[in-house]
This record gives sequence, C-alpha cells and structure tokens, in this order.
Amino acid sequence: MKLTRKITEKGIELFLAVCGALSILTTLGILAILVKDSIDFFGQVSILDFLTDSQWTPLFEQKHFGIRALLSGTVLTTGIALITALPVSLIIAIYLSEYAYSTVRSYLKPCLELLAAVPSVVYGYFALTFVTPLLQKLIPTLSGFNALSAGIVMGIMIIPLIASLSEDALQAVPDTLREGSAALGASRLQTSTRVVFPAAYSGIMVAIILAISRAIGETMIVAIAAGQQPRLTFNPLVPIETVTTYIVQVSKGDTAQGSIEYKTIFAAGLSLFVLTFLLNSLSYWITKRFSEKYE
Repeated sequence: MKLTRKITEKGIELFLAVCGALSILTTLGILAILVKDSIDFFGQVSILDFLTDSQWTPLFEQKHFGIRALLSGTVLTTGIALITALPVSLIIAIYLSEYAYSTVRSYLKPCLELLAAVPSVVYGYFALTFVTPLLQKLIPTLSGFNALSAGIVMGIMIIPLIASLSEDALQAVPDTLREGSAALGASRLQTSTRVVFPAAYSGIMVAIILAISRAIGETMIVAIAAGQQPRLTFNPLVPIETVTTYIVQVSKGDTAQGSIEYKTIFAAGLSLFVLTFLLNSLSYWITKRFSEKYE
C-alpha cells in the first residue's frame, strides 16, 4: 500500500514537472522565433530609427518604422480600460467578499464570470455599433473609430477577471483580522478598506497584472472599434492602431513572406513581449514589497 502510494506521488510529481518544463520551453521557443526574425529585420532597419521615429508606415511607399506609434495606441487603450475597470471591479469584489450573503454570492459570481466567456469580437461590434454612437452624442467631435470606445469596452471585458480574482484574494484573508478590527470598534466599511483590502493587496495586484496583460494582448476590440491608423498620440478621440492590430493586419496574407514588411510583425511582437515582461517584473516587485510589508 505504501509502495503504491509512493509510486503514485512520484508519478504526479513527474507529470507536474513535465507540465512546468513544457510551459518554459514553449515560452523560450516563442522568444527564439521572435528574436531570430527580429535580427533579420534590424539588419535592414536601424534600431535607433525603430525606437525614435514617430511614424509607422512600413506598408506605404515612404516607409517609416517608428514603433512608438503602435506602442502609444496600445498604452492608451490599456490605460482607458484600467480606468474603466478598476473602480467597478474592486467595488464588486469587496461587495461579494464582505457584504453579500453566501446565497447571493453563489449566484452573482458565476453570472459575473459568464461575461468573461463572451467572445472579444462581440465586444468589438458592441463598441462600434453601440458605445461609439452613444459617446458621439456626448462628444460630437468623436471619430467613428477611436481609442475611447475601444478602451471602455476593453475595460468592461476585464471587469470579471479583476473582480473574480480580487474576491478570491479577499476571501483568503483570515477571519481573525476581521474579528480583531471589529473588536477595536471599526465599522464594516473601515474593516473592508483598511484591514482586509491591504492584507489582500498582493492577490489583488496579481489580478491587475493579468488584466493588464489581457488588455495589452487584446486584438479584435481595437481592430474593429479603434481603427487602423498608427499615430503617436494620447488623444482618445481619434483613430489609433495597436501592436496586436498591426500584426493581424499584416498576417492576413497580402504581404509577401520574407519581405521587410512581413518581418515587421516579429519586431513588433518582440516589442510587445518586452513591454509585457517589464510590466510584469515591475508588478512582481511591487507585489513582493507589499507582501513583505504586511507579513
């Protein structure tokens, strides 16, 4: 019996190790492909122009390869999405964790997570056909394709992700902290915002990190609602193009493989990889620092 249990545990341990190794190898494989083709690209285009040029027109006769135009669109829509999603998500998470009855939570949380199953293309057409016309009534100068409606709908899309994971982090806080706060005379709101929320900060930060990564990598919403006009701007009222949208645009098959125009998607993908890596590293550092603070 002990021998069987030992073999089973070793088998499970080996299986988990293989799964972990596969995830690492997959990431390294993706990075290797991006680096290999990006080296070919930078053999023809100066990396200085790539980082400093303000125009991105590789598919035009007058070619410019300034990645900042695409990165600004990516950062703009992601920022709008976070501004839209964070307040709503955290309020929902606090309500579900600290105020809702267990029966109410058991119904509301699955309904909330159901929003995460909606295809992003549906969100894209929702942004184009409903949100944009609605915003144009409030802002007459708003373009038909714009970063504002795309960012708002991206925020709606990531609300379930932040709210669900943040609620799990709040639920994981020991009840002894709540009881101690109540014993000292704190109200329920004070306990929620000044005791439970800081104690769950690391878990909430993980939720926000995943939401940022989800928003940065989003394609269909920005492709449908934000337009495909790369420009270096932080004006949310005009059409923009993100890194992912450009990759989809070139990957349609109209661009010859092996050409400099085709190789731009690998350089753009590598830039997106580096941006995500830096953001995750910064968030990990913040999470670790606050975890140590509240230990």
